[in-house]
Amino acid sequence: MTPDEAIHARFQVIWPGFTLEIDLKLPGRGVTALFGHSGSGKTTLLRCLAGLERQSTGLLNFKGDVWQDSARGICRPTYQRPLGYVFQEASLFPHLSVWKNLNYGRKRVNNKHKVSLDQAVALLGIGHLLDRMPGRLSGGERQRVAIARALATSPELLLMDEPLAALDLKRKNEILPYLERLHDELEIPVFYVSHAPDEIARLADHVVLLSEGRVVAAGGLQETLARLDLPTAFTEDAGVVIEAVVADHDETYHLTRLDFTGGSVVVARRPEALGCRLRFRVHARDVSLTLTRAEGTSIANLLPATVTEVADADTPAHALVRLDAGGTPLIARITRRSLAHLDVTLNKPMWAQIKAVALLG
Repeated sequence: MTPDEAIHARFQVIWPGFTLEIDLKLPGRGVTALFGHSGSGKTTLLRCLAGLERQSTGLLNFKGDVWQDSARGICRPTYQRPLGYVFQEASLFPHLSVWKNLNYGRKRVNNKHKVSLDQAVALLGIGHLLDRMPGRLSGGERQRVAIARALATSPELLLMDEPLAALDLKRKNEILPYLERLHDELEIPVFYVSHAPDEIARLADHVVLLSEGRVVAAGGLQETLARLDLPTAFTEDAGVVIEAVVADHDETYHLTRLDFTGGSVVVARRPEALGCRLRFRVHARDVSLTLTRAEGTSIANLLPATVTEVADADTPAHALVRLDAGGTPLIARITRRSLAHLDVTLNKPMWAQIKAVALLG
């Protein structure tokens, strides 16, 4: 990753009772999720990137373009930073139609036109809403319009601050496919703030885990979620995300085989065509271990794997075991009794039984 491809963000913000102090070098592409509990500094970091946090000092180098350098007295104001910002609330102008909301701010667009207005409308599926007033939109529709409005300014960076937090589960599931389209079809880097593990698993390429204004971990989604030394490993949602390809459809039993580095899993019949890429999640609680390949079991997904790490879980009765399944990391949450009975030790070959697979998308 060259300096012209990376985003270097170094900020310090000091408030009474809270300090944000980070130094990050991140890819200038894909979706970077800012993850952590409330008060960890996620939104403050986003505001620093946008130039909205007046207390911030430090450096922001966006792909070789310096947006802020306190040591040199440089701090480009927000309106001069080529970015789009989506908040929790859509904040549409209530007196303007959807079309006029989208056109607001187009005067800021430079000649690069990374995203045309028509493209933004198509990506968010809002063509049939253009003549409506915001008061006649559902929560999910309003947020899709807000995202399209941010894209319509042709940003070089898109900042999203918990854009689904104000939506109920139905509306959230309604809008997630549109966010996936942005991920798949646009090359604009996105910083996405969330405290929802399912959103992170579905959308992110990279993860920054924050706690009390500090970076606890930063890295690729798959490797970061598989670390046992992070707080995320000690929750009920602990698990890994795996990228797979639709390899085969079994029409007799209505099943689909997904292939990935290290093996394959069988899931209920999927509508996607052969060759399509999918993500799925395997929770640690849904992985059990055996010394030999089990026969005569209803568990269809069995993978040969090697133990790479053993750590304490959040209860004294359990342990976490990290495994390498042919290059793909897995985590198993098992009892300490099973750990002793199976004599689980580093580099030991075992079989991982995956009791459930959660498809993302």
